[in-house]
Amino acid sequence: MAERSAAEGTSGGDAALPLTGLLVIELGHSVAAPYAGLVLAELGAEVVKIEKPGKGDDARGWGPPFLNGASAVFHALNRNKRSVVADLRDPKDIAALKALIARADVVIQNLRPGQAEALGLGPKEMIAANPRLIYASIGAFGAAGPLKDQPGYDPLMQAMGGVMSVTGEPGNRPPVRVGTSIIDMGAGGWVVTGVLSALIRRATTGRGGEVFTSLYETALQWMLYHIASHAADGKEPGRHGSGAATIVPYQAFETADGYLVVGAGNDNLFRKLAPVVGMPELAEDPRYVTNAARVENRASLIETLSAVFRTRTRAAWIEALRAAGVPCAPVQEVSELADHPQTRALGILRGEGDPRQLRTVGLPLLFDGARPAREAPAPAHGEATAEFLPHKAAAAAK
Repeated sequence: MAERSAAEGTSGGDAALPLTGLLVIELGHSVAAPYAGLVLAELGAEVVKIEKPGKGDDARGWGPPFLNGASAVFHALNRNKRSVVADLRDPKDIAALKALIARADVVIQNLRPGQAEALGLGPKEMIAANPRLIYASIGAFGAAGPLKDQPGYDPLMQAMGGVMSVTGEPGNRPPVRVGTSIIDMGAGGWVVTGVLSALIRRATTGRGGEVFTSLYETALQWMLYHIASHAADGKEPGRHGSGAATIVPYQAFETADGYLVVGAGNDNLFRKLAPVVGMPELAEDPRYVTNAARVENRASLIETLSAVFRTRTRAAWIEALRAAGVPCAPVQEVSELADHPQTRALGILRGEGDPRQLRTVGLPLLFDGARPAREAPAPAHGEATAEFLPHKAAAAAK
């Protein structure tokens, strides 16, 4: 087990860092594996990020904007980690990595399919050397099938996994990607779930094991109820802009000065909405009295509501809707998020006031009322190489 660095802050307290003492080796790049490593690091684990010589993780160059030579994306995904440079073509570096993994608790990797095995760093070899090791891999298309050896990236999986088919405006419009790396980060989230489950099992059996997920399987999981709906009626769910295929009204409406999302997610909420928009008769109209009827008559209802919402400001509608108990929310720009009183009250932002790092977001978790709050910035490329690969330190000393 590794000890936590004494240099980092832990404002959430040790009670909010349940993985303190856990050593995680991240053979990861880009988003998926680094996101899993980020979550484990935020929970207290010592995460050692293995980077290639030269420019390191490709995500370091995903900008502008940049801070201290690394992109904002890299800073967001790699807080609280240590960076070790290893040349995967160098037998000495491979041997040192094997020795490091032999004393680790967890490995997370999203190398190209088959690359870890070709390097002698695959799950079977590493678990044989360290039976307590939990070895988690993120593949592209999965462990079986005709595409299992193909590489993959988030937009490819949003396309092939069906997410793009239900995202964007209806009609003959180009496909739209969800504006965050939802497949990559979702796969990282599944790895965390798998690792934590395997840790619970290890506490009983004393043995580790293999955890595997893929980007494509993650995309399929996001399509959970869309696939079920298609199985039920044979119809394509289609694209509904900010709305939903099976709930109406449940979307953004343009107001006099911006957009507002209204979530009348059941019949009772629709009955509350109708008088707020000055048309109580809508709640008794046979075309709209049930959600199923509203879905069938979506076009006419949305046209009616859209005309009304344009007559008042966003703030006026929010006040009226919330007073009536109808869920609603403004469509905020990123520039608005950090300063919103709700965001401030949660204390979830990280890195503010620290010139070494950019403002980003902590974990959406509380432990006994405390949020994990480690405050170390993303590491400089290779800053911990000598600490974790002793042969590098010896070579540098000559």
